[in-house]
Amino acid sequence: MIYKFKSKAAGDVIMMGPNGDQVMRLLGREPAPQGIFEQADLPAVISTLEAAVAAEEATRQAAEAEAKADGKTLPPRGGVALRQRVWPLVEMMRRSLAGAQPVVWGV
Repeated sequence: MIYKFKSKAAGDVIMMGPNGDQVMRLLGREPAPQGIFEQADLPAVISTLEAAVAAEEATRQAAEAEAKADGKTLPPRGGVALRQRVWPLVEMMRRSLAGAQPVVWGV
């Protein structure tokens, strides 16, 4: 499944299925082919995504510090970090919040 997030306040954001599923689970939602983030819910959704990004980065920094203390080096991050993955969606949500528009997908 491909997620195509839409809002009248911003351009579309497309995520491949596994990545969109991950975002939905981070937000406490079951992955679904259709849905909506109401304008009133956007501040909480944005905060949740930002907290998830901060937690991922803190975990990586702690692992790097532990490895450094042991005289080792962690391998480079593989793939795309959560910050990079959700940034376009968070920006869409901010614009939607400012424009009083919901964010929908699958419609």
